[in-house]
Amino acid sequence: MARTLAQDYDDKRAAILRAAARLFADEGYGRASMSQVAQECGISKANIYHYYPSKEALLFDMLDSHLSELRDRVVGLEFVSDDPKEQLREIITEVLLTYQGADAEHDVMLSAMQALPEPQQDKLRHYQKEATAVLRGRLAAICPPDVAADRARLWALTMSVFGMLNWHYKWSSSADEALRREHAGLISDLVIGGVGNLTA
Repeated sequence: MARTLAQDYDDKRAAILRAAARLFADEGYGRASMSQVAQECGISKANIYHYYPSKEALLFDMLDSHLSELRDRVVGLEFVSDDPKEQLREIITEVLLTYQGADAEHDVMLSAMQALPEPQQDKLRHYQKEATAVLRGRLAAICPPDVAADRARLWALTMSVFGMLNWHYKWSSSADEALRREHAGLISDLVIGGVGNLTA
């Protein structure tokens, strides 16, 4: 007979993911052990394996949760404005707000995703592609037509914007919602002001 899940299973799983993210970010995924994760959580090593059969499974669930939330929030945006410039601002703001409180998970994504098997990496990259496609579409709408038609340049531009967003936590990890909104406005002004001057 299958084992019945405890009523607080999801809460405990979320606590394990948070503790593991902090540990993997601080110690490095390769050096951290499941015993250390259990110690961080204040539970036994045997109990950790009740939730995750391996460190790899734990890493995948952590990144799957982190990136699927980013994808869902960006793809699911209901834009206030019809103006692609304002929509770009909304996307940039939503990305920085999604990252709030998830610095450790974000750090692990940047440093340890390659430790996963290729099929799992492919799934995670698909989340990223769906989110970046939304931003790329708005950039294409505000770029000069010859730049928007150049797939390589548009891709480089999109990745440059995400580069600023992805590394925000390194220079302002303690930013609250208000400061993140302010930073999002600054980045948006920089991007919107710059793309209009691009030439083929």
